[in-house]
Parts: sequence; structure tokens; C-alpha cells
Amino acid sequence: MVLSGLIPILATPFTEDGELDLPGLRRLTEWQLDSGADGVAVFGMASEGFALTAGDRARVLAEVRAAAGAAPVVAGVGATSTATALEQALAARDGGADALMVLPPYLVKPSGAQLVDFYGAVAERAGIDVMVQDAPGATGVSMPESLIVELSKLDGVTSVKVEAPPTAPKVGAVAAGVPDGFAVFGGQNALFCLEEYALGAIGTMPACEFTDLLAPVLADWAAGRTAQARAGHARLLPLIRFGMQPGLAWAVHKEVLVRRGLITSATVRSPARPLDRHTRILLDALMAELW
Repeated sequence: MVLSGLIPILATPFTEDGELDLPGLRRLTEWQLDSGADGVAVFGMASEGFALTAGDRARVLAEVRAAAGAAPVVAGVGATSTATALEQALAARDGGADALMVLPPYLVKPSGAQLVDFYGAVAERAGIDVMVQDAPGATGVSMPESLIVELSKLDGVTSVKVEAPPTAPKVGAVAAGVPDGFAVFGGQNALFCLEEYALGAIGTMPACEFTDLLAPVLADWAAGRTAQARAGHARLLPLIRFGMQPGLAWAVHKEVLVRRGLITSATVRSPARPLDRHTRILLDALMAELW
């Protein structure tokens, strides 16, 4: 499967008492695809994957797989060793994921050679496409362009999501060095997605609360209507920026989704924290300019 286009990272809805809200998750998944998404992803940064049990992950993936139909489903893998990454990868494969978005091990920082071995092992054992997630802000693991190019030559490693700022120059450097057919995606909540596309990205994977507004922007860009695309993206920038605040991002995504009627509760699991009253007021004012 060649991934491309807009693949939002789904939030994981919870009830007020912190249990999984599977009807809300199904509704959210279906809305993404109705709004122009080319696929969906679970267990990414915006999914609170750090707070999900193995049982939660299985139930979430089953619900999303059923709701997504023929659209690709990407499952995040974020573990601290090869053994635990393989456990998550095999569970995702068996649960119906089409591809894996794999963070490097991050508690004990691996060398470049160890990362080659790590991604090679995950791709070989999982037997489905592997995306390298280059997210040093979250992991503290730096992957230079030359290492990503080396990883792109591994069997089964078919894409990368670049989240190391500044993202656009790195996207350009990686796109220039990887083999034909290797997909380069942008991250960082689509903050510089148009610049990333200009330099060789073929997709972006932001949070999921503004898919219906971002999809037309990307359609304008693909059609060569660059001025319209830039104007549409500029209109989204305050919300994109607001949803990138460390510690608050998960609550921001969910508060927007609640206000848009897509989920019923903005509950997050610790150590994520809910928005305070003043931040909610600021978010409401920002949203009033978009909807």
C-alpha cells in the first residue's frame, strides 16, 4: 500500500469517567472520511496512545477498522525496546492495520546502527508497511537525513513522517535522497504542510478536528491554486498553533471536537490535563472566527 494525502491522527474519545467511548470513535472516524481524509491513524501523538492499555488498543483498532471500510488505517507503535515494539506491531497487524507508524525506542537512546536493526526487525516480523516516525521533540532521538535515507532502503520500510523542526527543509532533503516510491509525510499538526508539499512531501498527518477545513486547502494546492491554498491554510493557523501547546494539545483537540458535536466529552487521561477556564475562553474566541 502506498500511503499519501491527508491521514488525520484520531483522538481517542473517553466518557466522563475515563472509559473508551467507542460510538464516539466510530462517529469521529466516519466524519474524517466524509470530510475528505484519505485514511486515518490511531495511537499517534494526538491519540493519547501513552495512556491506552493493550486491551484499549485492541478495542480502538477494531472499531476504527470497521468504520474505515476500505480506507487505510495506520497504527502507531511507541515502545521502549525492540521486543515491546514487536508486541505492539504484531497486535496491530493482527487487528487489521494496513501500516505501522513506528517511533524509535526512546528511553535508552539507540545508536544509528541500532535504529537500522530496530526498524529492519519490526518490518520483517510485522509483514506490513512501516513508517518511520521522526519525532525528536517527543522521543529525544535524533535521526539525521542520511539515517532516514538508509532506513528507506530496508525491506518493508516504505515511508517516513518528518516531525523534526524545521520540517520543510528536512522533508526536502529526505525526499531528494530516498528511492522512488518511498513516501515522505509532514507532521507537526500541518503547521508547514504547504511548504512540505512544495519540497516533496506527498502527505500530512495532523490532528483530526479540522479535517473538513484542511482537505479543501490540500485540494487547492494539488490543483495549482496556490494562492487559495495559502489563504485557506493561513486561516487555519491560529487553531493549528493552539493545538500544539505542550501538555494541553490533547485537551485542545477534544474541546474542539466536543464543540463541533463530534464527541461528547473532552475527558483526557493523566498525565494529560484538561483546559482551565481561561484557556477555554481563548479557544472559544478562536473557534468563533472559523465556524
